[in-house]
Amino acid sequence: MLYPIAIEKGDNQTAFGVSVPDVPECFSAGDTFEEAVLNTKEALELHFEALAEQGLLPPLASSIDKYMAKPDYQGWVWALVEIDLEPFMGKATKINVTLPNLLTRKIDELVKRNPAYKSRSHFLQVAASHEFEKLHMT
Repeated sequence: MLYPIAIEKGDNQTAFGVSVPDVPECFSAGDTFEEAVLNTKEALELHFEALAEQGLLPPLASSIDKYMAKPDYQGWVWALVEIDLEPFMGKATKINVTLPNLLTRKIDELVKRNPAYKSRSHFLQVAASHEFEKLHMT
């Protein structure tokens, strides 16, 4: 999942500060732009690990467009950090699911066209996560 991050420019005296709008309690920094991005990836992974230990799902990422125009981030530089959420969701369990044929076919067509989904199971996992997010049940 790609998380948008806002990076406040640093200089010779100040580190690059990073904010993760979808995870407001997660911050990072780095002496260079690249280091700030890498440190943010590590900070997110540690944060999601702590959430998993508490039995909480990681928050889903929003589109970068949701935040770019916000006044709080005026003058900040934007980047995306890719995080694989599966390690923070617990061990996978195989289950049987019954779905109507048309729905199954539509899911399979979408998965085939969209490389963001690794499989039908991954699609269903993402869809379930979106539903929990809408209900604020993370």
